[in-house]
Amino acid sequence: MSPPRIDQPFVIGVMDTKAGQVPRVSSILTFKDTLGAAKVRFGIRRMRYTVDPGLYAMGNPGHDDPIFVSANYKLSFDRLRESLQGRNGWILVLDTKGINVWCAAGKGTFGTDELLNRISSNNLEKIVNHRTLILPQLAGPGVAAFEVKKRSGFKVVYGPVLASDLPAFLDAGFEAIPAMRIKSFTISERLVLVPIEVLGAVKIDIIVLIALFVISFTLSGGSFASALHYLYNATLALLLGTLAGAFVTPLLLPWLPGRSFSMKGLLPGISGAAVFLLLLWHGQTGKQAFEIYAWLPLILVVSTYLAMNFTGCSTFTSLSGVNKEMRWAVPFQISGAVCGLALWFSSFFIH
Repeated sequence: MSPPRIDQPFVIGVMDTKAGQVPRVSSILTFKDTLGAAKVRFGIRRMRYTVDPGLYAMGNPGHDDPIFVSANYKLSFDRLRESLQGRNGWILVLDTKGINVWCAAGKGTFGTDELLNRISSNNLEKIVNHRTLILPQLAGPGVAAFEVKKRSGFKVVYGPVLASDLPAFLDAGFEAIPAMRIKSFTISERLVLVPIEVLGAVKIDIIVLIALFVISFTLSGGSFASALHYLYNATLALLLGTLAGAFVTPLLLPWLPGRSFSMKGLLPGISGAAVFLLLLWHGQTGKQAFEIYAWLPLILVVSTYLAMNFTGCSTFTSLSGVNKEMRWAVPFQISGAVCGLALWFSSFFIH
């Protein structure tokens, strides 16, 4: 395994150890770090926002300073070092393929074998006198602590859920109070996930709108005005469905009825469909009425699907629960989409 490159933009120097040179990093983030985090929140170069796996020195660590283990998703790496301002330590970065700690633990990339390989390849036993590793608590599903101890001699200690609690955890002798073991999911924590969800949906919406415009232009006999009319209604419907599923549902998540996420997205979807009707319904008949009716089930489909997509961001879902929900929700969503599209196509042949 190659050591981390020293020409990474956040590396401020090197430190000589018995195992060779180790890149040195600071606990103070730069403007470039902050800008990179903001871009990632909006899905810009998300899967390329990584650091090289391997060992890093933070501050001026010695043989007795702690070793913190993190993912090579740079946002996770930055949150860790930012929380330890003014402290010395070692950061062992695992190759999680650019995935955050929690998701990587579930996928297996933040796992026992990867941790053992990094311990061995970085010769940690030559660098520190102790045999203790501090892992994020959310890495627990992917790491068998007893196996790490048995095969490497290093003991795994799970730190608090939030990196910001690490100073208190360290000062208490690696003891976490109960509150440090609980993962909250407040409104602000939910809303910080909204931009990437909305933008991901908008990208698909744009592709759909382009396709609908071309179809509308063709089926309306090359009428640009008619195609624009269809495009306006489609844009409004997709916007309302997207906002209902990717913004309103996360915002009101704990208070929406139902346990499944698709059901939680139903009420915002119905509200979005009601707004659509309120804005466009003026007693139309014929093809105009058909087209408006067509978007009502489609708004519900978009809202419930995007709400269900939010399961991967939640703290209270499980893989088995998500699979169970998809088995009954997706057929309903497909049926709603087919129904809506059938009505939409029918509107071109009704006078």
